[in-house]
Amino acid sequence: MKEYLAYLRDKGQKPASLNLFLSSIKFLYKHILNKPEIDSIKGVKKEIKEPLVLNKDEISILFNTIKNPKHKLLFQLMYSSGLRVSEVVSLKKQDIDIGQGVIKVKLGKGKKDRTTKLADSLIPRIKDYLSDAGERTEYLFPGKNGSITTKLAQKVIKQAAEKAGIKKRVFCHMLRASFATHLHQSGVDSRTIQVLLGHSDLATTQRYTKVSLEQIRNIKSPIDDLEV
Repeated sequence: MKEYLAYLRDKGQKPASLNLFLSSIKFLYKHILNKPEIDSIKGVKKEIKEPLVLNKDEISILFNTIKNPKHKLLFQLMYSSGLRVSEVVSLKKQDIDIGQGVIKVKLGKGKKDRTTKLADSLIPRIKDYLSDAGERTEYLFPGKNGSITTKLAQKVIKQAAEKAGIKKRVFCHMLRASFATHLHQSGVDSRTIQVLLGHSDLATTQRYTKVSLEQIRNIKSPIDDLEV
């Protein structure tokens, strides 16, 4: 079994795929062949990659490039509230609680509801947007068949990033990652960010809360207080 996993790894299979193969074979041995001894084989550690984020200047340039009010507000909500693209396109007008200053995310990833922050600066823009949108649909961002699609959102943000001259490969989830990273850099604790993002595991959130180079540079070394 270990030789087989090594063979798959040499073929270029990622840790997630290797663990899926291992789980399937373990199920076969344990529940079909009644040979549970294979349970002793451990899974492969997953690669932990640094999340791709935009800095605040890039965020500003990106938003200023988008001229369509609906598209601009959609991406602003993603960044300001940490929404997944699937969540933001599914938002209904009733999910925006302007009075409380929150957004109610219904059945996000993992089929869980959660509440996240609605940025104060976006409230007047949302009011104007809603007054212009009228009552023709329940969705906040209507499309041809209900709501705007995730595919269209990905296409729009890619084109906007190219037009803005941003050299990074920009995609929708980068706005959610930037939301978490910038909150952490401003001093918000990991547990609060976890709740806003809707992560069940704090370790998932901590991918976004690593210390940035700027934070490291601003740290005062203890030796700087000494006369040496």
